[in-house]
Parts: sequence; structure tokens; C-alpha cells
Amino acid sequence: MQDLRISLIQDELVWEDPAANRARFQAILESMEDTDLVLLPEMFSTGFTVHPQRVAESMDGTTIQWLRRMARESGKAMAGSLIVKEGESYYNRLVFCHPDGALEHYDKRHLFRMGGEHLRFGMGNHNIMVNYRGWKIRPLICYDLRFPVWARNRYSEGNYDYDLLLYLANWPRARRHHWMTLLSARAIENQCYVAGLNRVGTDGAGVSYSGDSRVIGPGGEEITVAGEEAPCVLRATLSAEALSGIRNRFQVALDWDPFSID
Repeated sequence: MQDLRISLIQDELVWEDPAANRARFQAILESMEDTDLVLLPEMFSTGFTVHPQRVAESMDGTTIQWLRRMARESGKAMAGSLIVKEGESYYNRLVFCHPDGALEHYDKRHLFRMGGEHLRFGMGNHNIMVNYRGWKIRPLICYDLRFPVWARNRYSEGNYDYDLLLYLANWPRARRHHWMTLLSARAIENQCYVAGLNRVGTDGAGVSYSGDSRVIGPGGEEITVAGEEAPCVLRATLSAEALSGIRNRFQVALDWDPFSID
């Protein structure tokens, strides 16, 4: 297991305009320094809209094809969520694209009731675990952050379910304290790295976002933190040695409670 370099693109999103957002991110990607994994925000092609019928795409659509092309050309893995239609249902789907173009996806489990997301989108029913460069990665989306059981790490015979939690979000400024606090809590309780990426700016529904993206270490320490409101590319190198060290020195996982989720 080698160190993992990650880059979080904290930026504004053009409301319900996939072509404009793809162009915006592509310009950033083309000038990006070497990295292993690039993170894009929740609904990176549209902003957080509860009108999926206006902007939904298929898994063969333009945005997925763009994501695969960017990953292949850059040699970097990429992850972001977008609105996908399957059958008669819409999903807030996080797509993890490997450098060879192979895809894995996670559908958001916890739909944001206060914004009406649960009325328009289908609910995901399973977690995934991505294997990438020797790291086990659990990708989650925004409101999932409030539900620690869904994110709970497990330990068995020396093996952890995952090493890195991803949270890709459109988290409103009004609750920024919750965002920062819960990201740290998830890292501490699961003895893992946590990368939380949020957008900035104001969306077409008038909701404002402060950013506050950050990478948290397995002991709860802040590795790197983005400034409030400002677009930026936040970079961090995740140390495999540091992760192993804290897990070995403080073996709280031996006392984690077994559980199951319906």
C-alpha cells in the first residue's frame, strides 16, 4: 500500500448547465499537477437540483463519457456525483472512474428530505468499496454524513473494511459547523482518512455554500483545509504509514460493536 495523492476541486457550479460545468472542470483538470485521485462535488454537472427530469443523463450519456475521457487522458481516477436516469427512476449517483475508464457507482442512500430530494430520486440500498492503488475507499454523498451507522467501518482478523471515506457534497452555508464537526467525527470513530469536498457560490434555488472542504487524518487531525467561499484545488498526500501507525498504537477497532443494517 503506497501513499495516495488526492485533489479536491472546490468550485462554483453553473445551475443546471452540464456543458458549462464540464468545460469549467476540464480547464482546471488540464492544468492540474500530478495526482492519483480527483474529486468533483455532488451533482457536479448541474448543482443540487430537485428537477431531475430537466438534466438527467444515462450511464452512456455525455457527462459519463466526458468523465471516462478525462480519466484516461490524465491517467488519474476521478469521482463525482451526477443525476442519472435508469428506467423510470432518477438517482443521485456517485461515479468512481478508474484511469482505464472502468466505472463503479454508489447511489445516495440518505436523500435530503428538507430539500425535497426524497420526492424526486430513488434511494440507494447498498454501500460499495472501491479498491484503488492498494487503498480501500468508501464513497458517500453529502447528507449521508449525518448517519454514522451507514458509514461505520468494520474490523475482522486484522482487516478494516476501508481506509478512506469520501464525502462529495453541496452542503449549505447555514450548517457549515455541522459539516466540519461531522467530518472530523467520522475520521476519529472509523480510524480512517476522510476527504470532504463541498462547493462554493449560490445555486439557482438561492442556497449559498461556503466550501470548507478538508482532508482529515485518522486521528482527527486536519491535514489540509480550504478557505471559506474561495474556489480552489485542495491537495493532500495520504500516508499509508501514518494510517497503519495509529491503528496499531490505539487498537479501538478490537472493541467495535458488531452490527447489521437492514
